Amino acid sequence: MRVKRASGLALSEAGENYIKALFELSSEDQRVTTTALAEHLGVAPASVTGMLKKLAAERPSLVEYRPRRGASLSPLGRRVAAEVIRHHRLIELYLHQALGFSADEVHDEAERLEHVISEAFEDRVAALLGDPEYDPHGAPIPRKDGSIPAQLGQPAAQLEARRAGRVVRVPDRDPALLRRLTELGIVPGAGFRRHGGGEAGWMRVEILREQEWIRHELRESDLALVRVEPDGGQADPASPHAPTTG
Repeated sequence: MRVKRASGLALSEAGENYIKALFELSSEDQRVTTTALAEHLGVAPASVTGMLKKLAAERPSLVEYRPRRGASLSPLGRRVAAEVIRHHRLIELYLHQALGFSADEVHDEAERLEHVISEAFEDRVAALLGDPEYDPHGAPIPRKDGSIPAQLGQPAAQLEARRAGRVVRVPDRDPALLRRLTELGIVPGAGFRRHGGGEAGWMRVEILREQEWIRHELRESDLALVRVEPDGGQADPASPHAPTTG
């Protein structure tokens, strides 16, 4: 099924997924390898090569592809990708706020719905939600004109030791990991503090829950996509050790 977008184009669901993946894996001047794209989408490299050639042949151009050098999006390709991502993240927020889906449930539902909603439906949802700028996981929602709100915070691992902050983004592609983080209180808006030390590959953190800092030790890989906005104050060298769980 193909739905005509505000950009005037009507791509297949697979085509939109590739465009979106290229956007998520690259910056404006960065090329994405077929291997990285295959891993991201869970498909064979040969399938990626075939689809990239097909997208590169589209007119107007969406993708620039060169064998053994990877692919990048054209300005129009980035606009189309932002449009699909806007659909996805608005749907996630609608499912979460209006229909009561948990944060770990909305990603897969939005993956299915993002390709089939009309522009009129998108506009109604955005208006109902108050034209939001961030989804339930803290990811920025592209605006109607294709511009994107600033990504808040910094990676949790970069937070100064014992410096307090608040969680502003959590990963959304792994429901099991998201449920785990939610159970520990690592959700957008939660107080967060990183501690030094710990074994290689692990991170000691504290989460503020009901006015009490609770200590956890988690794999760095589990926190790789968590972003934290530091508070304005300085790090607290006398931060008390809270109970350890996790």
